[in-house]
Amino acid sequence: MAVMVPRESWTDERLDDLKENMVDRFDRVDKRFDQVNTRFEQVDKRFEQVDKRMTEGFARVDADIRELRRMMFQGFIALVGVMVTGFLGLAGLQIF
Repeated sequence: MAVMVPRESWTDERLDDLKENMVDRFDRVDKRFDQVNTRFEQVDKRFEQVDKRMTEGFARVDADIRELRRMMFQGFIALVGVMVTGFLGLAGLQIF
């Protein structure tokens, strides 16, 4: 097994190579980040569409719940009316 010995000194040519290599790599990273930014813009647009659909759906559910509450209140009033009429009818029968 070969053992790597760290270099004690760097030549100017090696440093220039390292610099060019790093610049190239950072350029590639910048390009990738541009692609990532484009993808995030697409994801943001999809979230806006989902948010719009959810808002519309919740509005429909809220309207349905309001309608259900209105119908339950009307049913309660009708039931109370029938009960009061029945009690009054029974009370009237007992008087005669």
